[in-house]
Amino acid sequence: MEQKQNNRIHEAAIIAAGIVIGLLCLGITLKSGIDHFTEKDRKVTVKGLVEQEVEADKVTWPIQTKEIGNDLPQLYNKINKTTATIKQFLTKNGIKNEEISVNAPTVVDLNAERYGDNNRGYRYNITSTITVSSRNVQQVRKLIARQGELLQEGIAIVDGGYDAPATRYEYVSFKEMKPKMMTEAIENAEQTARQFAENSHSKINKIITADQGQFSIENRDENTPYIKKVRVVTTVTYSLKN
Repeated sequence: MEQKQNNRIHEAAIIAAGIVIGLLCLGITLKSGIDHFTEKDRKVTVKGLVEQEVEADKVTWPIQTKEIGNDLPQLYNKINKTTATIKQFLTKNGIKNEEISVNAPTVVDLNAERYGDNNRGYRYNITSTITVSSRNVQQVRKLIARQGELLQEGIAIVDGGYDAPATRYEYVSFKEMKPKMMTEAIENAEQTARQFAENSHSKINKIITADQGQFSIENRDENTPYIKKVRVVTTVTYSLKN
């Protein structure tokens, strides 16, 4: 009888010990899960910014001239002579023939306009456009400044109005600098994240999300359209740990 009682006490002790160990294990597991949830929920989202100024490496320069009169064949001959003179001016000053294109003249018959003034002294208004598209931006800019020399040849470069094409400067080598700028933007974002983590007594862990960056190219200001400001902003989210 006494032996049975001792066995029961021993079994109860084993069961109690098992329950205690199980509770301890469950507590450790729960704590681990809670810690993991807490770590997962701790994150910081930062932005990395990089800006750089570059000179445009392509220019498109439309050169417009006008002829007015009543005799179309005569106006056609004048347009051809004007075009030849402008092309000579360009090629003589370093512009290649393949960089020059001549558009078909635009002819306006003022007598055919419904709301036109038929009291004008001429009937036809012809606009001719020669377009220079070149990677030699510096040379083209010099010629734009010297276009007044064409006045000596009796040629006036005109402003075509609000709907006329304007001189356009571009930076076409953007793709070559894009990877480097993206790397710098991410490094700047990481630096900001590290500073935030340090202030909050934490450390950055892994990148949770990161975008490809938003790139933009715009004129530095309205007076220097040939100077471009290239800008990239990337957004990165890091997880934090103690």
